[in-house]
Amino acid sequence: MSYFNDLVIRLLELYGYLVLFFGLFLEMLAIPLPGELIMTYAGLTVYEGKLNWLLSIVIAGTGASLGMTIAYLIGYKLGRPFFEKYGSRFHFGPDKLDGISKWFDRYGNKMLIFAYFIPGVRHLTGYFSGTTRLPFRKYAVFAYSGAFFWVSVFITLGKLLGPEWERYHSAISLYMLAFGLLTAVGYLLFTIIRKHRSQIQLNVLTWLEKGLNRFKSTGKVQLLILSAGALFIVCFSFTIGLIQDFLANEFTQFDEVSGYVIARVFTPDWLTWMECMAAFGSYPFLLLPMAATLVWIGFHNKDRLLELTFFAVAMAGGEGLDEALRRGFHRFGPVGSHLSFPSEQVFMAVTVYGFSVYLAVRHRQKTRYRLTATLVVLALLVFIGISSVYMGTNYPSDVAAGYVFGGLWFTLNVALLEIFRLMRSRHLWPRTKLAI
Repeated sequence: MSYFNDLVIRLLELYGYLVLFFGLFLEMLAIPLPGELIMTYAGLTVYEGKLNWLLSIVIAGTGASLGMTIAYLIGYKLGRPFFEKYGSRFHFGPDKLDGISKWFDRYGNKMLIFAYFIPGVRHLTGYFSGTTRLPFRKYAVFAYSGAFFWVSVFITLGKLLGPEWERYHSAISLYMLAFGLLTAVGYLLFTIIRKHRSQIQLNVLTWLEKGLNRFKSTGKVQLLILSAGALFIVCFSFTIGLIQDFLANEFTQFDEVSGYVIARVFTPDWLTWMECMAAFGSYPFLLLPMAATLVWIGFHNKDRLLELTFFAVAMAGGEGLDEALRRGFHRFGPVGSHLSFPSEQVFMAVTVYGFSVYLAVRHRQKTRYRLTATLVVLALLVFIGISSVYMGTNYPSDVAAGYVFGGLWFTLNVALLEIFRLMRSRHLWPRTKLAI
């Protein structure tokens, strides 16, 4: 640890809440202070009983929010001309200002929440929001909620790490950075697809029509689409296999840190609940959503045969793909008696619950039904993954791989289903006959 970081920690030990408040306040003004280190160490002092957990979150969140407010006011007061003239001196020149401005116009200010987890980005958003005259009320909602969420995560993690803080705090910061980046990328992709859905559909239709003109057969085009999807799976699997050895050491640290945090959060009192969650990720419980989905498809008459076909492919193909991946990676789980990478329970839970709920809400028009179903399934999948680690069935990296591969398989099937549905809706093949 550097001398400066040691100094910050000593000051935090001496002055507690005062350093916590001003440390976060100054960091939001782009002063180079180790805010994440301050928060996790504050969590350690909470564990030691020197600080109060809730009060630490309130003070840190208030400091960060006040810093974001001052940064906004400075940006608002100085305006764009100042940054165009002097911004290059502190790495915030016209080019960066224009780039971030376009980024905000396209993807919205909700990214303020995720920006806190990305060093460098969180230091600029306040100034930028003021410079571009983002309405303060809208800015404050996302900036303040993001600030309190950010400090809550790091202070709580510091408290959970407790005596292992010195050993794990650097890894925690790295994983939170990855979380912020992945969340931001996921949100950006979702926003891009939603905003440009019509254009994407038009491009897909153009490609399909060109394919029909070239191959003179809908069956060949369908075969080409399915082959491309299968090739994508194979290539992705081989890519992961090639870097497996490189990631082996990182997996070890990830398993150690994640396992420790889960053990600290979920005490033995959670055993009954975790057994219930583990059951939801295993057979025969997985047969329940399968049966419910079949009934649902049978009762609505829109693309019934197409949805039944893809549902069968997703379920049966998921079992086969999961088995092939576990045999290919050949990594034994904690108990050493079964191949656990990726987690079978998590992979199939993502496939079954994800695809079942997608088919159920696909034809519902009200957003609240879709949102509620999505949040419930996400929560269920998270607890299924945690239960696998808690019960000693899988390593955390097995669970993470289950989410990745399960999500990949789910996404591929949804994409192919919608492409085939689009082909039928535009009469690129007769609705009365399915060519697959």
